[in-house]
Order: sequence, then C-alpha cells, then structure tokens
Amino acid sequence: MNRPLGALRRVIAGRPAMRIPANVGDVEDATLRYLLYVLLPAWFVPGVLDWWQHRRTDIQHTAGVKESAIHLLMMAEVGAPIALVLLCEINPAVLTVMALSVAAHEATALWDVKTAVDSGREVRPIEQHIHSFLESLPFMGTTAIACLHWKQVRELLRAGGGADAWRLRWKQRPLPANYLAGVAAAITGLIALPYGEELLRCILAARGRSRG
Repeated sequence: MNRPLGALRRVIAGRPAMRIPANVGDVEDATLRYLLYVLLPAWFVPGVLDWWQHRRTDIQHTAGVKESAIHLLMMAEVGAPIALVLLCEINPAVLTVMALSVAAHEATALWDVKTAVDSGREVRPIEQHIHSFLESLPFMGTTAIACLHWKQVRELLRAGGGADAWRLRWKQRPLPANYLAGVAAAITGLIALPYGEELLRCILAARGRSRG
C-alpha cells in the first residue's frame, strides 16, 4: 500500500512545486484558481447529494447492484482524467483522455437514468437537477483546461508535436503536496466511501432476496 505513495513522493521530491498565486494577477491565474478551488471541489457536493437521493429512493430494492455499479463506473470516468490533470503535464495524450472520458460519461449517464427508470426507482426532479451539475462539471473543466493549454489543443487537432507529445509525463512543477492530499482525502471520504457503501448495501439486499 505504501509503495505507490512512496513512488509518488519520490516523483514529486526535488522539483519546485507549482506556485498558486495568492492574488489573481491575470486571466490565467484566475482560471487556475477557479479550476483548483471552485470547480473541482464543486464536484463533491452534487456527488454526495446524488448518493443521498439514491438512498432515499431505496436503490437497494429497485435498480440495485446494476445501477450502483454504473455509478462507480461514472466516478471512474471522471476520476481518471482528474488524476491525470493533477499529476501529469497537459499534452495531447491527456487532452484525448479527457475528451473521451467526457463523452463516455455522458453516454453512461443516459444508461444510468434508463436503468433507474426501468427498475421502478423514482428519479425525483431534484435528483434530475443534481444530474445536470454532475454532467456539466466535466465538460466545464475540460474546456477551461483547453483554454489554458491552447498550444497542446492545436497539436492534438493536427496530430503533431512528435511522439513525446503523446506520452504521459509527470508535471515538471507538481501541485503542492498538501493540496493533492486534500483532494485525495475528499475523493476517499465524499465519493469512494459513500458509493462503496451504496454498492455494499445493494449486494447485501440482493443476497437477502436470493435467500428468501
């Protein structure tokens, strides 16, 4: 368990951390602060609210394991590009993963709602409204990052930049370790644990039905 963390610490060690300016001096600084301190934290709020709506509408006795597994898939579709953006240099490879993840997330979201409706689980208007945030945030993040890295977007569109442009590389100036630790703690406490509990609840309910 400590080996991956140790490897990450070795990667970060010895390189100057990215400076996140205290005072916004230009559009680039403002966009960076918006992404790190507004848009990314904003993802956790509707995520928790959506989990609560699933619980209120008795997901374990309606759509059950199937829908809960779809939720975990959607979390992975958002989480993977977030991890790449936080840890790796933005280049055509990362931008491609982000774009494909957004498209996959949208398709999975449609599958999710259809699964819920077909099972008889009530998808209340407030849950649908929460979904609108969960669907729009990945798109907003991707487009904001594209604006900050237009040269890499151009290389992506032209399929240029050479082989190095299409390889994943650790950030030359990593984000501060305390910020990364905070994001990891939030993902664990506000996403992984609630949705893991949901899946466990659905599995136990399914086992109870099979025994009955």
